[in-house]
Amino acid sequence: VRLVQYVVVRSDLTQKLSWPLGAVIAQACHAATAAIHVHYEDPDTRRYLADLDSMHKVVLLQAPDEAALCGLADALTRAGVAHKLWVEQPEDIPTCLALKPYPKETAQPHMRKFKLFK
Repeated sequence: VRLVQYVVVRSDLTQKLSWPLGAVIAQACHAATAAIHVHYEDPDTRRYLADLDSMHKVVLLQAPDEAALCGLADALTRAGVAHKLWVEQPEDIPTCLALKPYPKETAQPHMRKFKLFK
């Protein structure tokens, strides 16, 4: 079973708010690490970490703004999809979210409509 961790980033961070690309990448790293930490005891997370050289992440550029990202987080919660919404501090700005590692066929239906980060 191929495990994958999806990360969703707000597109307005670079496009409208002029965040440097490095800062946006750091946000994605924070979210991915936090999701792993929060779900550390999950069996899929354990298997994902057991093979460090084969980790697979997909970074998506979906949310056009804060409201859309928070709406996605709410929808994932309602669907029972485990994730971590990263809120940058001290600014208190939701910047991205990451799912815990899931089998690709489990997570992909929730992420299919989003575009790859380019």
